[in-house]
Formats: sequence, structure tokens, C-alpha cells
Amino acid sequence: MTAATETRVVRTRDEVRHAVRDARMAGGTVALVPTMGYLHAGHLSLVDRARELADFVAMSIFVNPLQFAPTEDLARYPRDFDRDLEMARGRGVDLVFAPGVEEMYPGGEPQVSVVPAGTLTERMEGAIRPGHFRGVLTVVAKLFGIFTPDVAVFGQKDFQQAALIRRMALDLDLGVRVEVAPIVREPDGLAMSSRNVYLSPDERERALALSRGLEHGRALFAAGERDADALRAALREALDVPGVEAEYAEAANPLTLEPVAAAEPGTVLLVAARVGRTRLIDNAVLS
Repeated sequence: MTAATETRVVRTRDEVRHAVRDARMAGGTVALVPTMGYLHAGHLSLVDRARELADFVAMSIFVNPLQFAPTEDLARYPRDFDRDLEMARGRGVDLVFAPGVEEMYPGGEPQVSVVPAGTLTERMEGAIRPGHFRGVLTVVAKLFGIFTPDVAVFGQKDFQQAALIRRMALDLDLGVRVEVAPIVREPDGLAMSSRNVYLSPDERERALALSRGLEHGRALFAAGERDADALRAALREALDVPGVEAEYAEAANPLTLEPVAAAEPGTVLLVAARVGRTRLIDNAVLS
């Protein structure tokens, strides 16, 4: 399919299943790119990777209420479906699934959900946002069940989320290959995020503390630093600037996300901070 081909928009699970069935009957493989909309170049890079891996590329656009705590930004989360659809069409997405909450959760919050356990969920995002990963894994499991994709593509920026989804697919034998695509950054280094729209010009400048801290950590590692505590200290120092409220700065095993004592190639540096009212996360894999 080329970008000139019309992108089909569907609102129901049954329409998705029919479309996927038709794609498979035509001999195609299916890739899914789950999103919450308000697309940017990072999302489009996931579409590009999905196109490399499958014949039929589907995207879901759904702001999942299950993964937002009552104190979080569900009501103000940015939404612009017409813009999203134009971007998806321009990138050659075959199918956009844009359900309402009632379609995804008939009868309200599901009585059976996916509850993560173990080290992957105990720290960082799991500790700061209780219940968040339950909401993420539950909606992703539903999307996997609706689409039965051959492959699903997620972004590295949500490193812990991607690790949990990959583990869920493995542990529950879901038969989905989970692919993680690299972070896409602005020219100044800021990781692309739908929430960046919340930042004022001054806050956006301060937000660069996250990517600059990670770059400093990578430079220290490249210069020979292997003490993970020294790398954590460098990250915390980079985040210790006015207007930035650091939440964590970690050096972890990329598979288990357990803190490491000594960094090595593959170790992941992860940071989170609030800049004004906006919460941002970022990471870098050492190599």
C-alpha cells in the first residue's frame, strides 16, 4: 500500500476483526501500532517500522482511562482526531481503529484485568503511578485479542511499559512479536511526546535537563565510568535545576529493570521529572 491509498476508519471491534480477516485472506501479515493519539513524528516512526515488518498496518487511537489515576491528566490529555487521521493517511496506515470508551469497556471497567507482578513493575513508573501498568497491560491485551496481530510496535521512550508488554506477550503466550523502535527526538534533544504541548517556552527549555542528563551519562560511560551510582549521581545532578522536580534517576538491567551496581553495554538509564504541571520521562541505552 502507498500513502495515496485511502485509510479506512473503524469504530467497532467487529469491524476490526473483519478487516484483519480480509487482510489475512489476501495473504498479508498484520502489524499493530497502539497509540493514544495526538500523533507526532515518533508515532510515525513506529508506523514506518511496522510497514517494514508486515503487509497490513493498523493503528489504534484510544485515550485509555484505565491507565490514568484520578489525579492525572485524562481530561486535559491532548486530542485532535482529524489531525491524527491526516497524519496516519499521509504515512499510509491501512486501518485506524478509533473506538469510544463504551466500545472498549462495555458495561464499564472490566472485572478481569491484567495485573503485573515482579521486579518489572515494582520500581519507577510502577511505584510512582500505582495501577498505571494494570491499565496499560489490560488495554494492550484487549487490542492484541481484537487484532491478533503478527507484530506490534511500541516506542522506546516508554521503556518500562514496553518491557512489561513484551513480558506479558511471552508469559501469556499471546503469539505477538513485540518490537520496540528507537526514541525520536526534537533537534534540541527533547524526546518527542504528546505531552510536550503542555510546556510553556520557558518550561520547554528546562525540560532539556532530562535529555542533557542522559547524554552526560552516556558520555561518562563512553569515557570509562562503570560505577552505576556515579551515573545515577550525574543524572540527579543534571535534573537539579530550578523548575524541574526530579522523580527518579536510575541505571537498570534492560530486561528486569533491577538496579545495577556496575554499568555495561545494554544498561539503561531512566529519568522522570515534573516540569511545571507536565510529567516527562526519558531514557538512554548505554553502548
